[in-house]
Amino acid sequence: MAKRDYYEVLGVAKGASADEIKKGFRQKAKELHPDRNSDNPNAEAQFKDANEAYEVLKDADKKAAYDRYGHAAFEGGMGGGRPGGFGGGGQGDFSSAFSDVFDDLFGDFMGQRGGGAGGGRRAARGADLRYNLRISLEDAFAGIQKSLNIPTSVQCNSCEGSGAEGGAEPTTCPTCSGMGKVRAQQGFFTVERTCPTCSGMGQIVQNPCKKCRGQGRVEKDRALSVNIPAGVETGTRIRLAGEGEAGMRGGPTGDLYIFIEVSEHELFERDGPNLFCRVPVSMTTAALGGNIEVPTIDGGRSRLQIPAGSQSKRQMRLRGKGMPPLRGGGTGDMIVELAVETPVNLTSRQKELLQEFDDLATDNNPKSSRFFSSVKSFWDSMKG
Repeated sequence: MAKRDYYEVLGVAKGASADEIKKGFRQKAKELHPDRNSDNPNAEAQFKDANEAYEVLKDADKKAAYDRYGHAAFEGGMGGGRPGGFGGGGQGDFSSAFSDVFDDLFGDFMGQRGGGAGGGRRAARGADLRYNLRISLEDAFAGIQKSLNIPTSVQCNSCEGSGAEGGAEPTTCPTCSGMGKVRAQQGFFTVERTCPTCSGMGQIVQNPCKKCRGQGRVEKDRALSVNIPAGVETGTRIRLAGEGEAGMRGGPTGDLYIFIEVSEHELFERDGPNLFCRVPVSMTTAALGGNIEVPTIDGGRSRLQIPAGSQSKRQMRLRGKGMPPLRGGGTGDMIVELAVETPVNLTSRQKELLQEFDDLATDNNPKSSRFFSSVKSFWDSMKG
């Protein structure tokens, strides 16, 4: 079967420039690479044809011979064997051609696409910073403005972040030609690694700044005023864009993340938007009923009506007395749990009155009556 025209294989016009030929090969390599066409049995053969065509057309001498004689230029006594690809040219020729499109095939995935000389990373982005901030429950309720002292890296004023003395522009790294990475051929594969000369920056500083030693940034504590909104809770994260570490040699600044921790409170326990408060009440108030005052998180107080005969662990709800919402929703409630307190250090007269009360008691303690009734039944069954 007659071989297809090399220009047609690459999808370019005859007389195409070197850039157009390279662009056409890159496009075909993307389309036909076997790893991307597992369902196409002809993909590998077509990929080999595209590689063969590129091996000829990218070389000025081979291209001139092909333009004049066609495929005959590489047959018989005019060249011997295939011009490249997996055939006569050998594995090395294919690897050389494939390395030309390595960035296009995998660069987007790795986030490291280069752009020729000077197309590497001009400057590295600064690191994100984390600051753990502990606040009180009252501050979480009302919100607060906090002044923080953040140890970080800031742009060097002496070189204006360039890293070079006097603010001079860095020069392109001669080792990687500005790519920030170098390639090494290992058989069929092309391996990339960070350039050892510029540490992946793509540029070098000929005369480093004495203050920052070529880094373009210096260590310094920075004061920040941060608004902590009402309703935050432990685990809330606040992002401050551009308030992190300065980038290398004028690179973009990272972000600052503030992680909130709300301290435990002496009176209140938090559960999302709701607050719990355990309030002791006297035995008399629990038995006869009455009014008590309970504290609220805003520093105020609320009056609570205790029903007669209330028992320990009885819960009563004060609506809207909990925590404010951070992201929508309504204000939480405050749950008051009663703790009936037994009096201690009684006087003789108090003991006499309690004993008189106990002598007059009949069914005043329903739980006790039910319990001891169950105990009697249990003992009777054991005797049987």
